[in-house]
Amino acid sequence: MATAQLQEGDGGNFLQRAASWPVGVKNYFEELQAEMRRVTWPSWKQVRATTLVVIIAVFAFAAYFAVVDEIFASLINKLMNAFTR
Repeated sequence: MATAQLQEGDGGNFLQRAASWPVGVKNYFEELQAEMRRVTWPSWKQVRATTLVVIIAVFAFAAYFAVVDEIFASLINKLMNAFTR
């Protein structure tokens, strides 16, 4: 694409964009740094509490789905056995 632009004589636009790239990157990181200063970070106690809630929820859902899977597997096996007799 850039070679097609250069062949058509539109190289100035590409060179201007290439020259302004470092300025754009610098502006991006300045804005990123300013935004990170505005973030309200949770305390260590909040992080531990929410992590514990997530871990407990994962195990609770895993147990629930294991029970539901066993029930459905048992029902399907009973149906298969009933139809194959």
